[in-house]
Amino acid sequence: MSLFENFIFFLSSSPTTLLGAVALLLFLYMVSSNFISQEREKEPPGPRPLPLLGNLLQLDLKRPYKTLFEFSKKYGSVFTVYLGPNKAVVLAGFKTVKEALINNAEVFGDRDIPPIFYDITKGYGILFANGETWREMRHFALTTLRDFGMGKRIAEDTILDECSHLIQKIEEHKGRPFETALPVNYATSNVISAIVYGSRFEYDDERFTDMVKKANEIIRNVASAQIQLYNMFPRLFCRLRERQLVLKNRDQFICNSKHLIKNLKDTLNPELCRGFVDCFLTRKQKDEDSCVMETQYNENNLIYSVSNLFAAGTDTTAATLRWGLLFMAKYPHVQDQVQEEMSRVLGDRQVCVVDRKNMPYTDAVIHETQRLANIVPMAVPHRTTRDITFHGYLIKKGTTVLPLLTSVLYDESEWESPHTFNPSHFLDKEGQFTRRDAFMPFSAGRRVCLGEGLAKMELFLFFTSLLQRFRFTPPSGVTEDELDLTPAVGFTLAPSAYELCAISRQ
Repeated sequence: MSLFENFIFFLSSSPTTLLGAVALLLFLYMVSSNFISQEREKEPPGPRPLPLLGNLLQLDLKRPYKTLFEFSKKYGSVFTVYLGPNKAVVLAGFKTVKEALINNAEVFGDRDIPPIFYDITKGYGILFANGETWREMRHFALTTLRDFGMGKRIAEDTILDECSHLIQKIEEHKGRPFETALPVNYATSNVISAIVYGSRFEYDDERFTDMVKKANEIIRNVASAQIQLYNMFPRLFCRLRERQLVLKNRDQFICNSKHLIKNLKDTLNPELCRGFVDCFLTRKQKDEDSCVMETQYNENNLIYSVSNLFAAGTDTTAATLRWGLLFMAKYPHVQDQVQEEMSRVLGDRQVCVVDRKNMPYTDAVIHETQRLANIVPMAVPHRTTRDITFHGYLIKKGTTVLPLLTSVLYDESEWESPHTFNPSHFLDKEGQFTRRDAFMPFSAGRRVCLGEGLAKMELFLFFTSLLQRFRFTPPSGVTEDELDLTPAVGFTLAPSAYELCAISRQ
């Protein structure tokens, strides 16, 4: 007879025993419920979740960052939400996000990997990886990007060369309305391509344009309401059409990447590395020759690291630059001041990075564009590495953490007019550029964007080169007030589709 059967036989042998057992079970249930209640009292507060659904019915699944921002006003800077059955702790406001990501960087430094992103990368690469894979790939990427000029003159020359190609492409429209998305995406893609693959591509190269298209579609689709449901209930919604589309685009993107990598491998010269891929292949061959058994330098990490660099290096910079052009058309008085400063400092010569210190207003406009554009409103999810008591609340090991960057960039205690485009946020009383601690568009801490230095250089050089050459205006019949600042739905917040006219200033 089993232990369970013996227990039932013992309870049924006497009514007194049975009543005593029931009383004991009720007591244990009450104690247990009280203990669980006390445990929950130690955890961050939040809106009451429904069984299984959590707070799903309270969230705007297309723009969840907006709902979470509103929640923070009610529940404070550290609160709990349930994304379906999955608990997440949200961090809101500059001081709280800084305390977590910088002052407690080790505890809040792991990456939480939602199901759709695990489907895409399988834990390889840089962005959606943890442990030794992440440490080694991030270190290798940072070292290699620096070797190929990230933040140095060689990268500046690469960007300025691409500026000339972008200007030429825009000039083809001869002042007629055009959609900025494709040419700007191709330009920023080519900068990272030059660093990763060792060469740029023509804007009509079919493989290149297909890679840009697939990367953009993936970034847009992973934020859809349908994919959010899949992340909450992966077994239930695994056959969603949107998920199949994401995986199809992933496969096509990887196929193109493999083709480019194969061509580089066939012409590899370890003594003359052309870019990130060559450096990776050289290190991979070295580990194979040395019979290193558990090397991180394998094909999967190469493919997914390249994919991470290409997608991240294209999308966020391109989206920010497109916001900048849109803001210039919507606020022509700001564009006037930028171009006046350019004429005074640059004249007709080409801009260079060192000019930034002499162009405080232009620098402030670019920073304000990044702040108000709010490109990555919820950052990329983090996960705690151990239990921690934070702001008086218990956050357990393995908890999903969402640093709400929207609440940092729009923090009313840090910004004078957080919801309006105001370059004065980054100017002192003398009109000189001033840094702001609450400027966190690249996140912070261990998981801060590794391409931050390159992105800053790109934004300054692309923006100034375009504004030096063109004046951006709404199409005929459209007023500045009619230009729509509503972001498109996506993992990152690009502008909704729009057309502008680029009028030559020369």
